[in-house]
Amino acid sequence: MATNVLDATVPTGADRRPPWRSPQGDPPYARPVLLVLVVLAAVLYAWGIDRSEYHTFYASAARSMTESWKAFFYGSFDPGNSITLDKLPGFLWPQALSARLFGFHPWSLTLPQVLEGVASLLVLHRIVRRWAGAHAALIAGAVFLVTPVAVGLFRTSVEDPMFTLCVLLAAEATQRAALAGRLRPLIMAGVWVGVGFQAKMLEAWAVLPALALVYLISAPLTLRRRLAHLGISAVVMTAVSASWMLAVTLTPAKDRPYVDGTTNNSAFSMVVGYNFLTRFSSLGISAASTGSVTSTQGGGGGHARTGQGPGQAAGFGAGPGSGRVAGTGAAGTGSGGAGAYGGAAAFGGDLARTGHRAHSGDRAFGGAGALGAGGAQGTGAAAARTGGGGGFGGDQNGWSKMFGTSLASQTGWFYPIAAVAAVCGLLWSRGRPRTDRLRAGYVLWSTWLALYFLVFSAGSVAGHTYYMGVIAVPLAALTGAGTVLMWRAYRAGGPRAWALPGAVAATAAWAAYLAGQFTSFAAWLAPTVGVLAVSGLVLLFLARPGGRSAGGRLALGGLAAALAALLIAPSAWAVQVFAPSYRTNTMGAVGPSASGRGFGTTRSGTGRLGQTAWTGAGAFGRASRGSRRGMTGTGAAGGMGGMGGFGGASGSGALTAAQQRLLDYTRAHQGTAAYVFATTSWSTASPYILADGAHVLSIGGFSGRVPFPTEGRFQQLVDSGEVRYVVLGGGRGMGGMFGGAAQPGTGAKTATGTAEGATAATGRTAVTQITAWVQATCTKVPASAYGGTDSAAAPPSLAGRIGATASAQTLYLCGRGQ
Repeated sequence: MATNVLDATVPTGADRRPPWRSPQGDPPYARPVLLVLVVLAAVLYAWGIDRSEYHTFYASAARSMTESWKAFFYGSFDPGNSITLDKLPGFLWPQALSARLFGFHPWSLTLPQVLEGVASLLVLHRIVRRWAGAHAALIAGAVFLVTPVAVGLFRTSVEDPMFTLCVLLAAEATQRAALAGRLRPLIMAGVWVGVGFQAKMLEAWAVLPALALVYLISAPLTLRRRLAHLGISAVVMTAVSASWMLAVTLTPAKDRPYVDGTTNNSAFSMVVGYNFLTRFSSLGISAASTGSVTSTQGGGGGHARTGQGPGQAAGFGAGPGSGRVAGTGAAGTGSGGAGAYGGAAAFGGDLARTGHRAHSGDRAFGGAGALGAGGAQGTGAAAARTGGGGGFGGDQNGWSKMFGTSLASQTGWFYPIAAVAAVCGLLWSRGRPRTDRLRAGYVLWSTWLALYFLVFSAGSVAGHTYYMGVIAVPLAALTGAGTVLMWRAYRAGGPRAWALPGAVAATAAWAAYLAGQFTSFAAWLAPTVGVLAVSGLVLLFLARPGGRSAGGRLALGGLAAALAALLIAPSAWAVQVFAPSYRTNTMGAVGPSASGRGFGTTRSGTGRLGQTAWTGAGAFGRASRGSRRGMTGTGAAGGMGGMGGFGGASGSGALTAAQQRLLDYTRAHQGTAAYVFATTSWSTASPYILADGAHVLSIGGFSGRVPFPTEGRFQQLVDSGEVRYVVLGGGRGMGGMFGGAAQPGTGAKTATGTAEGATAATGRTAVTQITAWVQATCTKVPASAYGGTDSAAAPPSLAGRIGATASAQTLYLCGRGQ
């Protein structure tokens, strides 16, 4: 009986039983083991939740969404409902509701992701159990549990936890629909994809071919009815997906916030252009005609600014007084368009040094030299090679990114066995009836994995490790079902019996290779993987059917050793969340960082587009080998952990004493103004929103390049008294990098009426135009008026420089009474 322990049939029907009792037909230990997995998942995802940090950009919107239901619906960045997020707000709705229920705290924003993670594990178990049996489901659950990216994902307040759960629920509903040929669950699958769209936009649609193919090839209906059912489900899915965008489009612009990420205030431009087409600039795709802000977001070709030709790398952050980077044509003749995030045009500083040249339009934060330092040499723009060190995302860009050490160590431990399982499952099920359930399952997960693998390989990932959660799902499912399938083939003997040992050997070798890239982390890990794998393979060889030592217990021992070899390495990454020095990583990464090819020691608080907040020698893009991701470092640069630059993490959200004095002063003198003050960087506005829910007008959106408000509209706000005070400086977010968070000049007015040190507004963004207008027109408020010190005495700071102290904030009084 022990030899057939993995051959239990899938149970049918349901019975009333205690939750710890296994369903009829399952082995007695199936339900207790599942409960253990659920408890372990809850612990991994929730451990240290009381030490959670805000994902600054998103948390600001979540705070605003707790202030009014209008802000809740639109996903407003600020409580005054002036501008939205640059994403659909669906993923923040659970967070905002949690904050309304438990109060606004970092942990209350993290709690929904923990629950979504536990639910995802349960749904995955249910799908795999119905498809391949209880043992396959338990193995799949264990694999998903220890995959580092899944652990990091469900501890992070971003879009993908809700999105991952939604596509899993859509797959479960499609599975039920295909088994019985029923329309209702298929419609429900369309609803879940639509809800997933509200969380992650068009990425949710990438799963549609897999779902449609499963129903089309396996539902027990005529082809005509199958097509009709798919059409109805597609209509429902489209309606749910487009519902928010349609509601925004049909609402007059004056009655709703401006849509971030766009130049035309269109929700469709934000979704299709800004959040989709710009991700594929490496393929030559341009979003310039969509009405979206077209700055690319890491990796790939294209240009930094719309309309610039090859070799015209713009310096994001070349705002007034922000350094010596030219706005247009700063670089020479780099190949493929060298508009770089800090490549040839360093953030707010001098051109990057060492003369490395851009290849195929690659972009890099920091490029060849330290961020914001050095002098240019050579002809093209300095940017990291795809897959090379020091770049924005390092080996997280380029077609091979999924096999790069950075992403593979978070996601890809089970690549080999999942690939073997997909091939074996599809080949060995040939000749089965069209409606065969087992084959349909392999079609579902293999297509799912292939589609997202292709999407991420072609598009920009650029440090967003948590994107890979949707890859971890099919890897876990295929590993669980494939292990059972190959075990049965092994017990049956014949040529197919070698599939299991071959898959184990390949996966263990891959795991040992990945673990070996982290020489300063758990040096014992790679040898342990090797010893366990060899032990398991020897036992499987000795216990093979027909062998002299054939035996059930020996074979099970070999299987257990083999599974341990596959699970131990990713588990070593996952359990790093228990380390006392671990802090939440807003990119969803857990455990040590990648090897010395472009990665470094990290601290808490990574960013929206950046990979990490660095604690090394201050150069963004150099690494210490084998460092721990998310661990507090001891380097010199403080990174962005305190303020959350790049949309990254911040701590408790409390204001500093200086910020509190500035807020008290502007609020006391606010009068009838709608806003406490306006500012040219979302990162400057964010702490006031997080701590106080203050109505702060953030100009320029997340990128700093959104034309909201325009210079003319801003002047109207000042003339009407809606805005009295403006704070310039202090920003370290994306606004600074894109030219949005321009630093103030001296404030002295020249004969032409522009502020000394300010770049002329012609051809610049709305942010730089407004900055120049404020400096030329408004009156600087002495810092002593609100208990501060003269900003001129403060040490200078480079705009956009990671790890540098944000520039001193300067308060201006505009309009009547100045």
